[in-house]
Amino acid sequence: MIRMFGTLAAAMLTCMSGSVGAIGGAHEGIDDAGMSLDVAALLTAAHGAPPLICSLAASSIRGWGWGGRDAPATPLSAVVTPVRGRDVESRALPVGDIERLVAALDSADPCVRELSVRILGGQERNQTVVTALLTRLSSSDATIREVAAFGLGLMQPPSAVDPLIGALRDVAAGVRADAAWALGRHENGRALAALVGLFNDASDTVREAAVVAAGRIDSNSTVAALLRVLQNDSSPNVRRVAAWALGQHEAREANDAMARQLDKEPDASVREMIVWALGNTGARGSVSVIANAMKHDSNDAVRETATWALAEIGERSAVTALADVLSTDASTRVRGTAAWAVGQLRDRGHEAPSALVRVLKDDSEDVRLKAAWALGQIGDAATMGGIRDALRVERSPQVRKALIRALVRTGGRSEEALTELLNSSDATVREAAVRGLAGAHSFDPWPWPWPRPRPFP
Repeated sequence: MIRMFGTLAAAMLTCMSGSVGAIGGAHEGIDDAGMSLDVAALLTAAHGAPPLICSLAASSIRGWGWGGRDAPATPLSAVVTPVRGRDVESRALPVGDIERLVAALDSADPCVRELSVRILGGQERNQTVVTALLTRLSSSDATIREVAAFGLGLMQPPSAVDPLIGALRDVAAGVRADAAWALGRHENGRALAALVGLFNDASDTVREAAVVAAGRIDSNSTVAALLRVLQNDSSPNVRRVAAWALGQHEAREANDAMARQLDKEPDASVREMIVWALGNTGARGSVSVIANAMKHDSNDAVRETATWALAEIGERSAVTALADVLSTDASTRVRGTAAWAVGQLRDRGHEAPSALVRVLKDDSEDVRLKAAWALGQIGDAATMGGIRDALRVERSPQVRKALIRALVRTGGRSEEALTELLNSSDATVREAAVRGLAGAHSFDPWPWPWPRPRPFP
């Protein structure tokens, strides 16, 4: 297997040129322009490659999908792509290479088909490729129909919409799933009715693909159907993407139903997505429900996303609950996001600033950093003493810089204190002191400690 990986990797390195792009993060320093695509060598090396190795190679060519995930049923349908590839714009390939890749779509080898369709998927303006894929959408071989649907999703030609809608009735679940995924990438409203029809499909994968596709098409006509999926589907993955789709549509009419579902949902990943959706729709009426999840849910990710949601909604009545979580939650990430959220709300009531000053002693550098940033956002002069006390004992240069920024923004531009910091051995602290002496407006927004990325399907 190691030898097989070396062979395929070598072929990838010699073919990932300006026509397709660098392999990925490990090879970003390679100058693509001087390299050429050797299609024949790549396909020879791909023949017989184990699925995982092929999946790694394939994701290096082109990575599409939902938040880094590929289509639900790629040609290697049994493999979850472990690496997010780079979205790269392909240059036109020579006619001979196009013909070789089109012929390889009919290969019995799944890795050859996988690499071929991904490379062809970058030829967006090539009608020959579009025609070849449309023709194969009617193949008697389900694996080839699946490849064709995947390729049409990559290329998104307008002429593929109606054939893909027809493919939603295919007897093979993989074809239905990839056709739904492809229609979601087209974002064409003509497909909505057919996609909603798949919400009751026997295959979990097909239902998931159909729900996500409906979430990508801008329409509120599917809200009632998506709510039924969220409330009743047997698959947590499908319920999760239903919550995402409702949040994507900012379907405020669904907020009450989503809030009720949050209390009864057994799966943590679904609860997290419901909380995200409520935050994304600005569900002010659900603040108490979200705050309850933030304080009491057993899952760290749910509690953290709930803190983000409260800041996103912008409801200052949540400050009391956030201040409590700042000091009591066992998770560093939850405490840090709660500090960020308090800073976003910029409430100058005594409770929030006092809680932030207390967590300047937190064991976590990340929590202290976000608390210092939040104090700078609030700018409450009453916190200057606590900020100065923290600055005297803080050892992290990054946190000290944030504390200096907070001190300046709270009106504490003491020239004596800042001048003392000019003698710091850390250049970052010296720079912050200089900016502080120049005035509050001399600071850039750093640090801007966003919480971790919100959940997407």
